[in-house]
Amino acid sequence: MSLSGKRVALLIEDEYQILEGWYPYLRLQEAGADVKVVGSGTKSSYDSKEHYPMEADASAAEVSAADFDAVVIPGGFAPDNMRLHPEMVDLVREAYESGKLVAAICHGGWMLASAGATKGRKITGYLPIKVDVENAGGTWVDQPVVEDGNVITSRTPVDLPDFGRAIVNYLERA
Repeated sequence: MSLSGKRVALLIEDEYQILEGWYPYLRLQEAGADVKVVGSGTKSSYDSKEHYPMEADASAAEVSAADFDAVVIPGGFAPDNMRLHPEMVDLVREAYESGKLVAAICHGGWMLASAGATKGRKITGYLPIKVDVENAGGTWVDQPVVEDGNVITSRTPVDLPDFGRAIVNYLERA
């Protein structure tokens, strides 16, 4: 298993996009990573936009960036809900500032912007967040996956194979 010993936090909140939550979770587990689902702490299970639940292993207040090698942020409207919880934003900021991988897809770029992880970076995501990324100092790129330093971003569910591959490749190199 190529990612044996790697620890990944998958952030979760209500209204996550089902594929963008479950695909990275399963893909990283399959590669051997220890994936922990980290929620806001408001409850123990979070519903996707399609009402499919994902159980949290911990809340953002119970973990720190030092516990992980990477943080993955799925899209849907979950990132907007995540931004309401300072502990979640702080976790992303601390991971980013300590040089750990932060990866976001779709609306996940909202969390990167809130955590200060877009400034000076090339970023992609769901097209409607382009202005938010640019206002937060990022440069918008329309590609399936963009890797800029310790930040990996993707646009939508059709880009998940590229997104998953980029995360695994990054963690294999790290």
